[in-house]
Amino acid sequence: MTLRIYFFCFLLVLSCSDDDSRNSDVTLSDNIEVYQPDLMDENLALVVENGSNKSYIINKEGERLQEWNFDTLLGNDLEILPDGRLIGMFKSAEADIHFGGFGGVIKILNNDSSLDWQYSYTSENFIAHHDVELLPSGNVLFLAWERVTHETAQNNGVVSPGDIFQETLIEIDPSTNQIVWKWNSLDHIVQNANPLAPNYGVVSNNPQLININYNSSVDGGNIMHANGLDYDEEKDIIYVTVNFYSEIWVLDHSTTTQEASSHTGGNYNKGGDLIYRFGNPETYENVGERKFYNVHFPNLIENDVPGKGNMLVYVNRYNNTEQSIVYELDIPENFDLQAGINNEPAIIWEFTDPTMYSRIISGAVRLPNGNTLICEGDYGLWEITQLGEVVWKYNSQNTNVWRSYTYESLP
Repeated sequence: MTLRIYFFCFLLVLSCSDDDSRNSDVTLSDNIEVYQPDLMDENLALVVENGSNKSYIINKEGERLQEWNFDTLLGNDLEILPDGRLIGMFKSAEADIHFGGFGGVIKILNNDSSLDWQYSYTSENFIAHHDVELLPSGNVLFLAWERVTHETAQNNGVVSPGDIFQETLIEIDPSTNQIVWKWNSLDHIVQNANPLAPNYGVVSNNPQLININYNSSVDGGNIMHANGLDYDEEKDIIYVTVNFYSEIWVLDHSTTTQEASSHTGGNYNKGGDLIYRFGNPETYENVGERKFYNVHFPNLIENDVPGKGNMLVYVNRYNNTEQSIVYELDIPENFDLQAGINNEPAIIWEFTDPTMYSRIISGAVRLPNGNTLICEGDYGLWEITQLGEVVWKYNSQNTNVWRSYTYESLP
C-alpha cells in the first residue's frame, strides 16, 4: 500500500524546539534544524555544492569532516569512488554551450584533489553535461548535448525553430581516451508533423520511440534536457532522467554502437530504442497517470538496504505545483513496453511536505537503516523514516546542493 505523508511545518518547528531532541552530549552546528538521534541513520553525507569549487562530507551534527577544493567549478555531479578517489563533471572555461548544468570536462581526482585523469568533451557543437558514472568495467559514461542543425532537424520533421540539441550518451575508455560506445536520441525518434520526412508515424503506436516534437518551444534548442543517469550492472541497462519530458528513459547498454543506432540487437533486441519509460505517459500519448513534473536523479536502490531493486526519484513539481515529492517506485523485473496499456510502475513509498520545494537539481538516496536522505536543492538535506517522520534536517544556508550521497566512513 502506498504511504502518503504530509508532515506540516508547525510539527517541524516543535521538533526543532524540543530540548529533548538535542542531545546535551553533542554540539550541533547552526545548520541543524531537526535532530533525533534515536531514529536517524549515522551514515555520513557528501554535500555536492551546485556549480561550486568545493564539496564536503558532514556528520549528523553538521560538522564538516573533510572538504575538497577544486581549481574549476563543478558542472554538477561528484561522487566518491570505492578506492577513495572522486569522479565529477566540471565546467570547461572554453565552453560554447551554456545551458544549465553544462560541464565539458570529466575528471577523476585523487583524495587530495590532485588530478588523476581528465577528458574534455566540448566544442561549438557538443558538450558533456550534468552526470557521469564510472562503470564496473572501468569505463566512464556521461551525458552530452550534440547540436543538430536547423536544416537537419527540419529534414527529420522537427518543428522547433533553429538548431536543436539532442541528448547523447558516451562511454570512454580512460586507458585510451577513445569512445567505445555511443547512443544518440535522434536515431530513435517519431514525429507526426511532416509525412514527407523520415520517422513519420503515429506517436501512440510507438512507445519505444521519442516524440521529437513533444517539447518544441524551449529557447536555444535545448528540447530534452537530460540531467541524471544510473547504471544497473545486473541487467546492463541505463536509466536517464529527462527533465523537459518529465520522464525516465531506460536503454540497453549491451548493444554495440552500431546496434545502438538501430532498432535491433542487444539483450532486448531493440537496439537503441527505449526498452522502458515511465513518469509521463503524455510524452508518447499513452494511458496511465502522469507522476512526474520535472524530474531529477534516477537512483536505483542497490546494496543490501531496504527497497533494493526499487528506484528513488525526486519530482520537482508535485502535481504541477510549487511543492516537491520523492517517490520510491517498483521497477519491473521484465520490461514489456507496449502501446495502449498502463506501463507506469507502482508507487512503493512517497514523501512530500508543503515546505519542500526545489525547482531544479535535487535527489534522494536510501540509508542502511531504511530511512531516506533527501536533497532539496534550494534548501539542504532531510532524513525521513519509512513512516514519514522527519528525523534530521540540514540547512545549507543559501548554498544550492546538487545532490547528496551517503557513506559509512571517510574515504
